[in-house]
Amino acid sequence: MKIYLLNPPFVPNFVRCGRWQGAAARSGGLDYPKWLAYATGVQEETFEVRLVDAPARKMNKEDVIKDVKKFKPNLIVVDSNFSSLSNDINIAKSLKEHTGATIVLVGPPASQFPEQILKNGDVDVVAKFEYDFTLGEIAEAIEKGNGFKEIKGISYKENGKIVHNSNRGFTTSEDLDNMPFVSKVYKKHLNIRDYFLSQSLYPEVQIFAGRGCPHRCTFCSWPVTLMGRKYRARSAENIADEFEWIKENLPEVKEIFIEDDTFTINKKLVRAFCEELKRRKVDITWSCNARADLDYETMREMKKEGCRLLIVGYESGSDEILKNIKKGITTEQMKSFTKEAKKAGLMIHGDFIIGLPGETKETADKTLKFIKELKPNILQVAVASPIPGTEFYKYVKKNEFLLTDDMEESIDKKGFQKCIISYPDFTKEDIENYVDRALKEYYLSPSYILIAMKNILRKNGLHELKGMVRSAKVFLKYAGRGK
Repeated sequence: MKIYLLNPPFVPNFVRCGRWQGAAARSGGLDYPKWLAYATGVQEETFEVRLVDAPARKMNKEDVIKDVKKFKPNLIVVDSNFSSLSNDINIAKSLKEHTGATIVLVGPPASQFPEQILKNGDVDVVAKFEYDFTLGEIAEAIEKGNGFKEIKGISYKENGKIVHNSNRGFTTSEDLDNMPFVSKVYKKHLNIRDYFLSQSLYPEVQIFAGRGCPHRCTFCSWPVTLMGRKYRARSAENIADEFEWIKENLPEVKEIFIEDDTFTINKKLVRAFCEELKRRKVDITWSCNARADLDYETMREMKKEGCRLLIVGYESGSDEILKNIKKGITTEQMKSFTKEAKKAGLMIHGDFIIGLPGETKETADKTLKFIKELKPNILQVAVASPIPGTEFYKYVKKNEFLLTDDMEESIDKKGFQKCIISYPDFTKEDIENYVDRALKEYYLSPSYILIAMKNILRKNGLHELKGMVRSAKVFLKYAGRGK
């Protein structure tokens, strides 16, 4: 049994496995195909597997077809996202025509639109939510000539009819501990120098320490489209084991990014992990996603053991908006947290969104003012994108604020985010203009020079500078684009 896992070609630098609708980063960044890579590690314990990241390798459809025909797989797994779904299904169709292999489509749309995807006629199976272990059961069923009736977590076609099996349970902490290190998959199948995160030292790797997020933010995709709300985590020892493996086997790596929605949910685990790094004397830089309620003592321990930066979802500078999206944190808490994070010596990558429920010019102005007050080391401002399955999507659809049901309209021809919502008192144009204003007023302001200098004068300052220059080149092209 041979399995071919594909991140399909689309627009340049398209990030299909991000938390949003799938888009090209304005910083020129490119994520690892994280979910496919974890599934690859699980499958190659039993089967012959090939993982191909077409955007990273700049492969077009013809390149992929040539590569697939050479490998001759029995099973092809195609990753997808809402904004690239038609493209991904068309790629699947071509692969089906040239190989006759069973085609499985995975990714966030699989959990939301299995019926529509299968009606297309070229995808044989849709694997919903987490699919690490589902793929192995599909492969085994094909190998033994069995049907798919007993496989949980899939929808498929049988005798011209679409069958929806029951959902499978999400992975457990024990499952996560027993999975092969994704960094081993990167080393074997990918070129780590193809990947770049604007907030991380280059080259970097991205790993999960856990999955799931219990918080109820109404716009957040992964908890409802991929991995559930219950947080399951690897042991501190297991996470530290992978850090050691990366240090020994990927010595060129300058930073590890922990991709959990909120790694700091379990402070006990974070502290135990830091103790493991200290005990083993593992000296490697790392960063993670965090929530703006983390205490100073924990942040100080994280900094001591190599943590460089926290990505924090502030979302808005308006308490009214924060309440509307069920963020569970106030602007005052955010101010206090940011002050203590900086005191602990940690950099802050601040994430904000314009266009969430209740947004007006007044609340958007508050956000722009709040950004300048917090002075994050790195800033990201996004258009509010209603992802199918989220409470936000249901809200804008019910109230007729959604301009189109076609998520492929949520990006432009270059893959950059576009707005597909409009409120009576805060239009699509307002949202897009405020996003541009926030970024330009922050990064193109003389006051940012001091922030940039502080970034460069830190440890690894030369690498900080290289990353800033690389991101700036792409951002300036974005800022100067015509609409």
